[in-house]
Amino acid sequence: MPMTATTVLTARALLLDMDGTLVNSDAVVERIWRRWADQHGLDGDEVMKVVHGRQGYASMAVLLPHRPMEQNHADNARMLAEETADVDGVVEIQGATSFLASLAGVPHALVTSADVALATARMGAAGLPLPDVRVTAESVGASKPDPEGFLKGAAELGVAPADCLVFEDSGAGISAGRSAGMRVVGVGPRAQVHRPDVWVPDLTGVTVDMVDGGGIRVRVG
Repeated sequence: MPMTATTVLTARALLLDMDGTLVNSDAVVERIWRRWADQHGLDGDEVMKVVHGRQGYASMAVLLPHRPMEQNHADNARMLAEETADVDGVVEIQGATSFLASLAGVPHALVTSADVALATARMGAAGLPLPDVRVTAESVGASKPDPEGFLKGAAELGVAPADCLVFEDSGAGISAGRSAGMRVVGVGPRAQVHRPDVWVPDLTGVTVDMVDGGGIRVRVG
């Protein structure tokens, strides 16, 4: 639901997606995936509707369902290297610097479909610090929309899934958070159409503070 007044949410941990949530990497994602679409005779606009939020091999499996998974994994490895080397136009989502600074002492984790190298490159290009707890592509056996990443993030922080609040921008990520039994704050235009529990255009209107007993209070709006 769009915000017309302040909404207050409580949690015990925050789980943060990266691309589209903390980092705007749309420019490079468009360059890499539209090139891949051209190479495979696919419509670039249709491809872009699928790729956000998923690991590359999982997107390829949706787009080319009859292709052997070994080819998807090989393409994925090559494209990850290309994406890691290409940070032109990668910037923070508005408000991300202040938002992350406010999480000092707050239990939180990065849960991203990127691998370690790509996450490090993009967060660095955007001038953002990497959270201490990170669940990356290497950490999971299944891509979003599977809930594995978010459940691992909760387990790493020692917090029950129902007490976690997810920040996500993509349909795949929002589905993953819901499947994990978590509430979801949708960030940005892609998120709005997937009906997250709460929606914000960016992170400028989000404030976080700790409350007695180790709880977290998140004000949105």
